[in-house]
Order: sequence, then structure tokens, then C-alpha cells
Amino acid sequence: MIYNYNRLWKLLIDKGMTKTQMRKAAGISTNILAKMGKGEPVAMDSLAKIATTLNCGLDDIVEMQKGSE
Repeated sequence: MIYNYNRLWKLLIDKGMTKTQMRKAAGISTNILAKMGKGEPVAMDSLAKIATTLNCGLDDIVEMQKGSE
């Protein structure tokens, strides 16, 4: 499975928010943010915290595609 967080990065740009600001507001760790930057999977509760913070759905922040890494 391939995880793509480009939708999240675009949403942050549109909202004028930095990754660090989003991380602090959502209450996620720097390790989670680093995993997302590498396109690695993260826990559903972390994605839910981000979606709640940004007032959006999970499909607005992550795209999953079948395939090998």
C-alpha cells in the first residue's frame, strides 16, 4: 500500500498553516509528522486528530493506493 499525504500539504498551504503549527494544534508527535513526510502509514487516531483540527475528512488528507513500496 502506498500512502500519499500531498492532499494534506496542499490543504495546509491553502489554510496558511505550517506543518509545525498543524502538529501542535492536532497534538501529534514529530515522529508522526516525519513518517507522513516519508509517505509511511500512521495510526488512524493520528489522522483523525489532524482531520478534526483542520475540520476536514480523512480523504482530504491522505490518499491510499495499491502497490508496492
